[in-house]
Order: sequence, then structure tokens, then C-alpha cells
Amino acid sequence: MTTNPAANPPVIDAASVDAAITTRMSARAFLPTPVPRTTLEHILQVASRAPSGTNTQPWKVYVLQGRSRDALVDKCCSAHDALRADPSLAEQYREEYDYYPEKWVSPYIDRRRENGWSLYGLLGITKGDKDKMHQQHQRNFRFFDAPVGLMFTLDRVMGRGSLVDYGMFLQNIMVAARGHGLHTCPQAAWNGFARIILPHIAAGEDEMLVCGMALGYADPADPVNGFHTPREPVASFTHWLE
Repeated sequence: MTTNPAANPPVIDAASVDAAITTRMSARAFLPTPVPRTTLEHILQVASRAPSGTNTQPWKVYVLQGRSRDALVDKCCSAHDALRADPSLAEQYREEYDYYPEKWVSPYIDRRRENGWSLYGLLGITKGDKDKMHQQHQRNFRFFDAPVGLMFTLDRVMGRGSLVDYGMFLQNIMVAARGHGLHTCPQAAWNGFARIILPHIAAGEDEMLVCGMALGYADPADPVNGFHTPREPVASFTHWLE
């Protein structure tokens, strides 16, 4: 069977598509510059073209700005401080699904360690400096000062495949944001505080928290945004079968 190339025309500006993907990073310092609601609505509309099994479109999005954002920051930062003071509180703040493996093995643990110590090294945080580590981790619960916080939920009735769908939806948001000069930081760190977050956003009883995300204009002057994680070459993760 032959294929008519005219029936599958390429995107006119393919380089811009590539650039939106390759310049995406997890920004960890944002400017206070507001993001117009019309821009956010456009990004979400574009992102909604993500594929999902049998077109279930399982995503639910909560956008936090202004007072609602600030109130959630205060609640979760207080809980984070309390948890450090009393580790036994960890039982109250359990993630509903396992984002990370129970047992780490190579090469994943190696990449995780490289990521953590490279970031902390850039920030001047040395091994064992628990105060600075706590402060940096708490930056998550401040949305890294981004003016927009996003929370994503999923109905518990859905299967694990919906998390695959969700990943594609989240990536679409992050790539579409780049098209508007914005940056993002997807955050699983919020998941432990779901019992605080879900009531705050008035989520339904059958919803579970998937993750959060910071969105805004990255601060180019902050050294932390100079941190870019490495990627494995194609040859290391691809098997060609003919």
C-alpha cells in the first residue's frame, strides 16, 4: 500500500514545535507577573486535544490564583512545618497512589541522586543541611512563587490507564505554555497533602489528587532556573526491530 504524502502534511513550523518541547523545563523560580485568564483558557483548550482511552478525557483541573492560591500555600506550608516537627504525622499525609517505586534500583536511583545533588549543589545546599533542604522542599508548596497554581484530579472509579492519559494531557499543558512564553513545574510533592488540598478546591468525594503544577513566567535572574536535567541518548532506550 502506498501513502499519499499530501494527505499527511507536516506542521508548517516544525522547528517551533521542537523548541516548545526541548525548552520545557521545571522552573523553580517565577516572576509575580500575572497570567491572563484568556491565556490559561487557551492553553487548557489546546491541551484537551490529548488522547485518552475511548475518549474518556478523565482530567479535572482546578486553577488557583490570588487569595485561593495564597490560602492553600499557607495551609500546606504550615502542615509541612508541622510534619517536620512531628514525623509521626506522616500517617495523616499519605499519597493515594504510588508515584515512586517502593524499592529503588539502578539506573533509576542513580538518576534520582544525580538530579537531587546537582540541584542542591547549585543552590549551595550541602549534604546533611536539613534546614536548607526543608526550606527548598517547601518552595514546592509556594508554587515556587508562580502566580498560577494548578491542581489535577481524577475520579477514583477510573483505571490506571487514565494516569497514562493524564500524562499526555499534562505534557500538552506544559508545551502549550511554552508557546506563550510561559514555564511550568509539574509537582508530585503536593500529593501527600491531598486531605488539605481536596477540600480547599471543593473537589468531589470521589476525586483523588493526581499532582499539582506551577505556571507563570520564569525568573531568568534566579540561578535555579539554570538547572537543566540531562537526558539519555536515543540509543540507550530504543530497540530497533526489523
